[in-house]
Amino acid sequence: MGTATEPGAAAMVDVRDLRKSYGKLEAVRGVSFRIPERTIFGLLGPNGAGKTSIIEMIEGLRVPDGGSVRVCGLRPIEDAMQVRQILGAQLQTTSLPDKIRVREAFDLFASFYANPADVDQLLDWVGLRDKSATFFQYLSGGEKQRVALGLALVGNPRMLFLDEPTTGLDAKIRRELHDLILRLRDQGKSILISTHYIEEAERLCDLVGIIDHGKLHAIGPPRRLIEEQGAGDRLEVSLSAPIALDELKALNGVEAAQEAPAGNGGAAYFLRGRSGGKMLASLAVYADRLGHELIEARIAHTSLEDVYLSLTGRRMGE
Repeated sequence: MGTATEPGAAAMVDVRDLRKSYGKLEAVRGVSFRIPERTIFGLLGPNGAGKTSIIEMIEGLRVPDGGSVRVCGLRPIEDAMQVRQILGAQLQTTSLPDKIRVREAFDLFASFYANPADVDQLLDWVGLRDKSATFFQYLSGGEKQRVALGLALVGNPRMLFLDEPTTGLDAKIRRELHDLILRLRDQGKSILISTHYIEEAERLCDLVGIIDHGKLHAIGPPRRLIEEQGAGDRLEVSLSAPIALDELKALNGVEAAQEAPAGNGGAAYFLRGRSGGKMLASLAVYADRLGHELIEARIAHTSLEDVYLSLTGRRMGE
């Protein structure tokens, strides 16, 4: 799982052994990956995992402490002027003057590029034509995110960077932005997106890099990562009293078992196996034999969240 493309395949972005520290904090620890053409590559991890530092080093906004970065064969720091003409970036926050109108912002940013996109067409594409004369301060959160996406596209970039593009947006607006991002991929753009939303990574990304504490734990298509971590079901159970993990692993249908956070003084576990029903039946019989009460049980198919938990030892929000 070490790289995102096969050897010799064309890569829009090539990152090798990237490192960055802030004082004693190792924010990025030897990260390597490649992004092919016409691909959405997602960095999936919680706040503080190192996603923004990685993106800023690829964009040339931050100098790495070690390793190398190439964007379309160019070096972001040394070849800064050329790199800026082929990439677009939507940062976590977009700061524009309150009194700038949407159309004015697009025209201003278009002037920075040799071959900018047609502003009228771009305003239509991001759904802002009706807001083109509106001051930035009067836009909704979703409209401001559309402005940010449009400004990232105004230079006709080959490579697009989206840093937490849907944070703080409601579900409807998030889905609308997802549709726009997928259309960009279909139009031939390569996209690097950072997110802490599991469902966003599953829906959007062709490839996902799971990152935690500055370390990239795995790379691959979401479905393949799920299959490699153990296809089948996950059984989440709460019991009135604990059972040894070795005893749980010996039950019919159980392939793996680990402790889970428990409330009200009981015990809780995550069990994995091919059939959630078979695991639940064997656990119920065994718990009854021990005199333990089965308080709660929930069966779920393996998801990208399970992969994250398996690789990092914690859930996304912990």
